[in-house]
Amino acid sequence: MTKKQPSDLQKYEKPTIQLFSLQNTSPYEGVKYNDALPQEIDGVNIFTMLQNYGSPLFVISEKTLRENYRYMAQTFQKHYEKTHISYSYKTNYLSTICAILKEEGAWSEVVSGMEYDMAERLGVPGNNIIFNGCYKKPHELLKAALGNTLINIDSHDEAIQLEKIALKLKKKIPVGIRINMRLSNMPWNKFGFNLESGQAYEMCKRIYTSQLLEVRGIHAHIGTYIADPFLYTQATRALVRFAQFIEEQCNFKIEYFDLGGGFPSPNTLQQQFLPASYLIPNIEEYAKAICGPLKEFKSRHGIKPTLFLEPGRALVDSAMTCLTTVVAHKTIAQSVQGIIIDTGVNILPTAYWYDHDISCATKSAMSRQDTVIFGPLCMQIDVVRKYIKLPPLQRGDILIIKNTGAYNTTQSMQFIYTRPAIVLIHDGQVEVVKKAETLDDIQRLEELPERLKNNVMPFQKEKKAA
Repeated sequence: MTKKQPSDLQKYEKPTIQLFSLQNTSPYEGVKYNDALPQEIDGVNIFTMLQNYGSPLFVISEKTLRENYRYMAQTFQKHYEKTHISYSYKTNYLSTICAILKEEGAWSEVVSGMEYDMAERLGVPGNNIIFNGCYKKPHELLKAALGNTLINIDSHDEAIQLEKIALKLKKKIPVGIRINMRLSNMPWNKFGFNLESGQAYEMCKRIYTSQLLEVRGIHAHIGTYIADPFLYTQATRALVRFAQFIEEQCNFKIEYFDLGGGFPSPNTLQQQFLPASYLIPNIEEYAKAICGPLKEFKSRHGIKPTLFLEPGRALVDSAMTCLTTVVAHKTIAQSVQGIIIDTGVNILPTAYWYDHDISCATKSAMSRQDTVIFGPLCMQIDVVRKYIKLPPLQRGDILIIKNTGAYNTTQSMQFIYTRPAIVLIHDGQVEVVKKAETLDDIQRLEELPERLKNNVMPFQKEKKAA
């Protein structure tokens, strides 16, 4: 009898009874059966990209990124001509993304000295940077003051530092005041000075008395993923009233209002019952909510103020897609399909709070089954989707995860596996904008003590000789 070779052996799984359902056509789920499999991004074949650059792979659509920016800028400027978009670097400070938005006309909104330096490296002049955040080092504030950067003060300590710089430079430094207020059950009070308690006015009085700084702007960032435009209306009205008050009391000339960001993306929050496409207002509604009340501002100096916005996810989230491969399949409790993909929460941290739009590029079926999507990390909490209906999948199938441009690149961490490449599609051509991480990248900053090298070097020599 001939012994079977390993290559002749077939995978065996114990038969199970599994529950399948026909494709749900409920308008609330927003999913319809379609034989056409998604296999291209901006006309470029996804399988070719995976073959050339590996899996997983993040893909940026330059076309979508530019369209998102132009739509927001044009919509707000239609309602209020003096509107400037200042891109929030923390959302995704990949140089290519920041450079594209700079080319479109965006300013840079930064919240650290590191991000400030990133903007400078891309050629952004200091007077096109808005410097926010609750921790600005003295030398960073000095650089910003010398560069005529818009500095929004976040605390008394920061104001003291700026006063010292003003004395050193022998000039009055224009600043903005960041304000927080109670608008919902979710307080956003870590940043700035409270309006209702009088903290904001006390700060303005201090600045007026010291004569070292001068308030030129009012800033508020009311939260994140704000799905109710009326909250922006409330915030804008409050800022307008406060600006008129401090102009009267302190004779400040308010030249700008900064309403921050917080605009949502097409992603669905896990606690939402309906998909984001049914709940998220369009940019037009946000523009009306902000620009209407802003027009009511009557400056005692005859100034028409500039409106600054600091969007992040609304610009970049839908411009990036993650391509990922199924590496294992199993049946878990109650006949639920469990699949493991090569994308984990270390490179897709937004999976902790989003139900990402995920589709299969290699399987199309009328019947689908309950599925849990796990990442490859050795952690039970490495779950990319807790529940989704997908066709029966197997090793090698390709999934497409949409809307991954916001906070995944900047909040990713190297854990167990190296991080993947990022490519950009420009006019049908694929360009690598970040190479796949290697072991050398991970260990580049390490220093091995001399006393430990004796045990390491023989292995390294043998490796080089081989």
